[in-house]
Amino acid sequence: MLSTPPLSLYIHVPWCVRKCPYCDFNSHAADTTLPEHEYAKALLGDLEQQAPSVAGRRVETIFIGGGTPSLFSPAAIRALLEGIRLRLDIAADAEVTMEANPGTAEIAKFQGFREAGVNRLSIGIQSFHDTHLKKLGRIHDSREARLAAEIAHSAGFENFNLDLMFGLPNQTVDEALTDIRTAVGLNPTHISFYQLTLEPNTVFHKYPPRLPEDDRIWAMQQSCQALLADHGYRQYEVSAYAREGYRCRHNLNYWRFGDYLGIGAGAHGKITNAAEQSIMRTWKIKHPQHYLEFAGRPDRQGGRAAVPREDLPFEFLMNHLRLREGFAEAAFGKYTGLPLAALEPELSDCIAAELVERRDGAIRCTDTGWNFLDNVLQRFLN
Repeated sequence: MLSTPPLSLYIHVPWCVRKCPYCDFNSHAADTTLPEHEYAKALLGDLEQQAPSVAGRRVETIFIGGGTPSLFSPAAIRALLEGIRLRLDIAADAEVTMEANPGTAEIAKFQGFREAGVNRLSIGIQSFHDTHLKKLGRIHDSREARLAAEIAHSAGFENFNLDLMFGLPNQTVDEALTDIRTAVGLNPTHISFYQLTLEPNTVFHKYPPRLPEDDRIWAMQQSCQALLADHGYRQYEVSAYAREGYRCRHNLNYWRFGDYLGIGAGAHGKITNAAEQSIMRTWKIKHPQHYLEFAGRPDRQGGRAAVPREDLPFEFLMNHLRLREGFAEAAFGKYTGLPLAALEPELSDCIAAELVERRDGAIRCTDTGWNFLDNVLQRFLN
């Protein structure tokens, strides 16, 4: 029997100062003054159209992503969050995260975001080496990267994340370790540490830079993970490391196959209807100008479709197996409506191959399975 999981809200702000050559997100370089108040109004109209689908449910987390949401003024963010609270039941202890760019870091602005209701920042550092930042097309330098973290502290953010990449063009193991040491020294509660990949429809995919050999990338990953562990940052997901009590609640809801409303240009959502025993995926018009033009009209949503039952095992595992903790056996049936037998015979094959373990009522990847997660998931792909 399909049950209703926890609920989150994702808000997409699609503008940035400059599109990075590795970025495949729905982001657009801002060449004029941002229509922040018009966009906030469109977001609230979007939310009003979706609110009936989650009537009576409480939102546990909010994430404002992009693009670079910190380009918006604190006044616009305050108005947006106040409008959301008028339309949805938001938990008193809700985690409210906003992505920020070191190139837009200003102490008055960060304080304003804190006063507006944002209680967690995610700052896109990527590297503390100026040479690598330039190759990545970032608008900030290493000094601004360090300053952003210091500003977050002084603005009163007790909880913030730093994003870092490894496997950068011509990067050495020592440079990757220096990035981690610098990040740890800035005392964030959370660090996202992930490998640069050349995604389709990006400049780097069309004009690929020379990346380090696989052996060097593996050495970077192993060395940096050990350093993070030594400083109390526990890896709880493939690319996420947190101090005790500071795992990202919003992302955990994604990985645990929770529900989320998605508002904004190109935003995606997932909503469970327990009464109808169905799970619906939604998506919005991608281009911000088109999104604004269609504001207030029913066809602005873009699209929606039910997740086929035969796809649910893969979708559930694609998220849950990213977590070190894996998942409780009971959670599979609770949030997919399927019996655990729907994972067979692939589950037994993975256990026999020592890629997955089943113990104490939980299923998780082994260390080997985690390192070859894509291969594990392919076995369950419909």
